Amino acid sequence: MEEIKEQEIDLEKVYDYVEFPDKVSGRCDNCNSAYFKSSVKGGVFLRECRECGMKKSI
Repeated sequence: MEEIKEQEIDLEKVYDYVEFPDKVSGRCDNCNSAYFKSSVKGGVFLRECRECGMKKSI
């Protein structure tokens, strides 16, 4: 498993929460914002940061 801390975060990619949990719970790994928009499609919960656009599948 590669460390997300040492690599640059790709804002186009959807990260899996199981593989890349939050560094700080409830905060974006990229910009440390706690402001998200979320959606559910096809049974997949997707969380997107409203500041930088980083996405995680929960």
